Amino acid sequence: MPRDDITWTPPPDARSSDQPRQIRRILSLFRPYRARLALVGLLVGAASLVTVATPFLLKEILDVAIPQGRTGLLSLLALGMILSAVVTSVFGVLQTLISTTVGQRVMHDLRTAVYGRLQSMSLAFFTRTRTGEVQSRIANDIGGMQATVTSTATSLVSNATSVIATIAAMVALDWRLTVVSLLLLPVFVWIARRVGRERKKIATQRQKQMAAMAATVTESLSVSGILLGRTMGRADSLTKSFADESDQLVDLEVRSNMAGRWRMAVISIVMAAMPAVIYWAAGVAFQLGGPSVSIGTLVAFVSLQQGLFRPTVSLLQTGVQIQTSLALFQRIFEYLDLRVDITEREDAVHLDTVKGEVRFEGVEFRYDADDRQGPILDGIDVTVPAGGSLAVVGPTGSGKSTLSYLVPRLYDVTGGRVTVDGIDVRDLDFDTLARAVGVVSQETYLFHATVADNLRFAKPDATDEELHAAARAAQIHDHIAALPDGYDTVVGERGHRFSGGEKQRLAIARTILRDPPILILDEATSALDTRTERAVQEAIDALSADRTTLTIAHRLSTIRGADQIVVLDGGRIAERGTHEELIRREGRYAALVRRDARLETAA
Repeated sequence: MPRDDITWTPPPDARSSDQPRQIRRILSLFRPYRARLALVGLLVGAASLVTVATPFLLKEILDVAIPQGRTGLLSLLALGMILSAVVTSVFGVLQTLISTTVGQRVMHDLRTAVYGRLQSMSLAFFTRTRTGEVQSRIANDIGGMQATVTSTATSLVSNATSVIATIAAMVALDWRLTVVSLLLLPVFVWIARRVGRERKKIATQRQKQMAAMAATVTESLSVSGILLGRTMGRADSLTKSFADESDQLVDLEVRSNMAGRWRMAVISIVMAAMPAVIYWAAGVAFQLGGPSVSIGTLVAFVSLQQGLFRPTVSLLQTGVQIQTSLALFQRIFEYLDLRVDITEREDAVHLDTVKGEVRFEGVEFRYDADDRQGPILDGIDVTVPAGGSLAVVGPTGSGKSTLSYLVPRLYDVTGGRVTVDGIDVRDLDFDTLARAVGVVSQETYLFHATVADNLRFAKPDATDEELHAAARAAQIHDHIAALPDGYDTVVGERGHRFSGGEKQRLAIARTILRDPPILILDEATSALDTRTERAVQEAIDALSADRTTLTIAHRLSTIRGADQIVVLDGGRIAERGTHEELIRREGRYAALVRRDARLETAA
């Protein structure tokens, strides 16, 4: 049955470099499915016993049934051999079905655990990690361990059981020939371990290269990447760069496949030659007057030895495969062990109704606690009453967007606190914050889906009437309705079928649909022309009505009506007041207004 409660959190002291601990951790992935694995073990054990019985039936045929002319016994023994093959095949199909199902469930658990961990990471993690690297961990690394997870456990049990049962049967037939057969086994195990370590090192390099190549593909073959590459005349250069990375991957793949191949081939040759050695040893022993071995015993023994060859080689190869897969598991565990900076407290406060008062009290923020360059924000004290409006302006890099991101906890303060309705946002549950705060940013993100699907991302159960009402408020309904497919129009990758202003109004409509009491507008019109900005600003005015609004402004003409304007400079508040008050002071804000006026005149 699917497991929906994937809440696996790795132990804080787990170190991927500690191989025994890592192996125990891998085995723990199978713990929820131990009942099914026990059933697989029973099937494997039964199949091994049935398989081992076949050479004994063959011995009786050669030593008793044929020499004594006992046709009835011969028929029963032959029928037993046929039934043995049928039973073994049926058991094999059943164990494959169960083990594959278990393996795929473990894969599902891993994918879900990694995705869930990434969803809980702060915005800072994604600003310093390439998107392709993240995708590669989920797709390539987890996908690369599929064979190991789905078949290795069963193969290990099956082959180990077969080896043990076969060796026991060989000892029962002739212990002296068994000793001869097993003399070189320790050497084979040692060789396989060395090969496994080699392939593990190469696998780590290979997965890193695959991640780098995935990142290149993600960045250069997105709509934005294609536009940039072609307009800059860099298409050929990007192709050459990708070819170079692909060429490195070719070398690593060849090295991975060839690592230890000759040594494993020697093992195969020696194992294949063992029947000849057994015949020779039995013949020499007979000629020297040693104990004789019946033809039936000798044929049965060689048959068992041949049966021992396949699972032994398979066990050695499985050991190599496990060593290689440890590199993949290590990369997955690295993500599962990432420290989550922003967490929900166990006794988090849930608010059914949020009025919308926002306070910044002595706020300090650093991207890195060890950052020696000083805080991004320092000593910020601002109060925005419920339903009030605050505009934050200042030069690039002054901390404007960072300040706004502290309210929905995209980042957490490193000093002071941010409160909503008097409660520290770190004490609120995630559901309350998600319902309370809506964000419309300069860079609008739309999924490659229909207009309706993009809008319903804010409210999955929204009716068509609610979609239309939100779109009308955002002044985009008429444009959508005029499209051939209306609200069923696919917006394209990142919404590239729509203009910048249209995408912004879709984002505004999406936020209206969610109806948050606190609204953050992060330079929502800075990239638009004057005419488009006017249309979007009207939609924003409709959205902002009766809501607490924090506006990060690039064009100051959009924030003159704000209840309070704060000017940031170097992470500190340089000025604050209304538009009129700040103009009269002839300070930084007034200088920014004059700059805007000159730019508009020049345009």
